[in-house]
Amino acid sequence: MTAAPLRVGLIGYGLAGSVFHAPLIATTEGLALDTVVTSNPERQEQARAEHPGVRVAATPDALLARAADLDLVVIASPNKTHVPLATAALKAGLPVVVDKPIAGTAAEARDLAALAEERGLLLSVFQNRRWDNDFLTLRKLLAEGELGDVWRFESRFERWRPQPKGGWRESGDPAEIGGLLYDLGSHVVDQALVLFGPVTQVYAEAVVRRAGAETDDDTFIALTHANGVRSHLYVSATTAQLGPRFRVLGSKAGYVKYGLDPQEAALREGRRPGAGGDWGTEPESMWGRVGAGESPLTGGGRVEPTLPGDYPAYYAAVAKALPTGGPNPVTALEAASALDVLEAARRSARDGVAVTL
Repeated sequence: MTAAPLRVGLIGYGLAGSVFHAPLIATTEGLALDTVVTSNPERQEQARAEHPGVRVAATPDALLARAADLDLVVIASPNKTHVPLATAALKAGLPVVVDKPIAGTAAEARDLAALAEERGLLLSVFQNRRWDNDFLTLRKLLAEGELGDVWRFESRFERWRPQPKGGWRESGDPAEIGGLLYDLGSHVVDQALVLFGPVTQVYAEAVVRRAGAETDDDTFIALTHANGVRSHLYVSATTAQLGPRFRVLGSKAGYVKYGLDPQEAALREGRRPGAGGDWGTEPESMWGRVGAGESPLTGGGRVEPTLPGDYPAYYAAVAKALPTGGPNPVTALEAASALDVLEAARRSARDGVAVTL
C-alpha cells in the first residue's frame, strides 16, 4: 500500500512562501500542502486559488494548535520570526524546515539544532541554490578534475535596482536581519562552504549606496579557505553591468558562467515542476565555457553544457528523510557555519579589518 502523504503546514505566503515553498511542496511526491498561515486577506485568497482545498490559518498559534494533524512545518516568514517560530514548532513535536537564514546568529542556529536533536526531530534549512543549474555543473567539473586545483572562486549575485523597494528586507533595524549580506550573502557563502570547506579568514566591504537605502546594498566578501582556495563573493543591488555568475580559476583551466538559474523565474511565472520535461533547463546560448588562456567572450575554451537545475530535489530529500531517518539535505549546523562567516563579514566591514575564524 502507498503511504499517505505527509501533511505540511506553511507559515508565510509572501515571496518565499508563495513562489518557492508552496509550489515545491505541492508537487513533491509524499508531501501534501495542508495549511497556509497568513493574516493577509489577499494572500489568503491567493493561497486558496493557487492550491484548491488548502486550509488557511491567520496565525502560527492556530496552526500549532493542530500539531497532531501535521507532519512538518515550513517557516517562510520574515527573518526575525525564524528562531521563535522554529522553537515553538519543535516544542510542539513537529519537524521543521526554515528558510535561510535560519537565524541572525550562529549561536541561535546551534541552539535550534540542539533542541531538534533533543526532541529527535528533523530541522532543515532551505538552501535551494545548492540545486542551481550552474552550481550543479560546477560541482560536476570539480569532481571530474576538469579545472585542476582551484585557486580562486568568484561568485556574483548581482542585480540592478537603483530604487529601494522598501519592506523588512531593506530595513535598517538590526532586529529585522535585513540587507544583502544576510539575504543573498546566505546563498553565496553557503555555496562556497559546500564547494571548498571551512574558512580561516574573512574580509568584507558593505556599502549603502542608494539614496534612501537603510542597509547594505553593495557587499563584497573575501574568504580564505583552510585548503588554500580564495573565494571572492559579490552581492549587490546596484550593479549596472552584471558580471559572470561564476568565474572559477584553477591550475588547469577556468570555468565562466553568466546568467541566473531559470527556476526562480519559472516559479514566478506560475510554472511548476513536473509539468513538462524541461524543468530547470536553459538554452545553449547561456551555457558556460571551460578553457585557459583566452576570454570566453572571444571564443576561448569549449562550451560546457549546463546541467538542469533541480530545486524539487530539496523537498524530495525532506520527504524521504522524515519517515526513514534518511539524510537531512541541509542541516542547521551547516547553516550555523555559514552564519559564523556572515557574522565575521559584518564585523570586518564595520571595523575595516580581516577577521580570523
